[in-house]
Amino acid sequence: MGALMKHESDSHAIAQRPDGFFEVSFHAMGTHCILLYDCDNERLANEVALEAVNWVRFFERRYSRFLKDSFVSTVNSLAGVEPVALEEEDRRLLGLCQSLNFITKGLFDPTTLPLSILWDFKRKSPEVPSEIKIKEAMKRVGWNRVVLKQDEVFLPHSGMGLDFGGFGKEYAVDRVIEIINSFGVGNAMVNLGGDIHTLGRPKDAANWIIGIENPKEPGRPSFALELSGMAVATSGTYARFFEKEQKRYSHLIDHRTGYPVSSNVFSASVVSSTCLEAGALATCSLLCERKEGLGLIENYFGAEGCLRTDQSLYWSKGFDQFICKNQ
Repeated sequence: MGALMKHESDSHAIAQRPDGFFEVSFHAMGTHCILLYDCDNERLANEVALEAVNWVRFFERRYSRFLKDSFVSTVNSLAGVEPVALEEEDRRLLGLCQSLNFITKGLFDPTTLPLSILWDFKRKSPEVPSEIKIKEAMKRVGWNRVVLKQDEVFLPHSGMGLDFGGFGKEYAVDRVIEIINSFGVGNAMVNLGGDIHTLGRPKDAANWIIGIENPKEPGRPSFALELSGMAVATSGTYARFFEKEQKRYSHLIDHRTGYPVSSNVFSASVVSSTCLEAGALATCSLLCERKEGLGLIENYFGAEGCLRTDQSLYWSKGFDQFICKNQ
C-alpha cells in the first residue's frame, strides 16, 4: 500500500496511505470492513480506529440473532413470556424500525424471522415449504404486533422473532461515521461490506467515487457515483437463491405473501442521507414491481435510486446528479 505507518492488532489493522488518509481494515458481521479518514496525527488516528472498531464489535455482540446471549436472542427467546428491558442503543434502533415501518407502509419489517427460518436458505439443500407451514409462520410476522414502550420491548406471541440482519449493517455504518465525526474528522468514508457512508471529500477529488457493481460481472462496476455527505446501499436477489423444478427462489422473502419475491427487478441501489434509509428503501423496492419500487424511492425525501432488470436500468428523477461523468 505504500504505507508510512502501519499497525495491526487482534481486531483490526491500520495504515497511513500516501495521500495522508488513514485506512482501517477488519472483519465483522460476516464481511470485510474499511474505514478511511483524514487525521492530524497518528495518536488521534489510533483513537478513532479503536473507538469505531470497538463499537462495531459491541453492535455485533448485542444484535446478532446467532449469538445466544445477545439482546435480540433474549427478546426472541422470551417471546410470549415477558418483556425485555431496553438500553439507550436499543431504543434508538427500535425507534428507527418503528419510523421506517410507518414510512414504507409496512414493507420494512424486522419481524420476518419465522419466515427466514422456515425457508432456511443456508441449508445445504433448501426446500419449498408447504403452504400450510408458510401460513402458520405468517401468523407470527408483523411489526404491528410488537409491543414497544419507552423502557421495554415485548413480542406477545411465542415463535415471533426479531432479525436485524437485513439492515443492521447499514445502521452500523451510520453510527460509525458519527463516531469518526465526533473526533472532529471532516473527511471520511465508511464501507461495511459495500454499504457506504461518506463525509467531506478525499484528498484528490471533490467527491468520493463509489463504484456500483454489475451483478452480471461480479467485482466490476457498471457505473460510479460521486458522493459527499451521503450514503449508498445496494440490495439484490441475484447472489443468493436456489432452484427447484426449474423455478428460481431468491433469498428475499416478501412477508406479505410468505414467498420469495417474484419481481423482474433483481438489484436496487439507493442514495440517501443515511445508510439505514438507503438500505431499507433498496430492499423494500425489491418487494415491489418496478414502477411501484421506483415510486417508493422517489416519494422518500432526499432519496434517489436505481433499479436494474435483465433489460435495462431505471432510475429516479434526481439520480443522475450523483452519476460520475468522468469514468
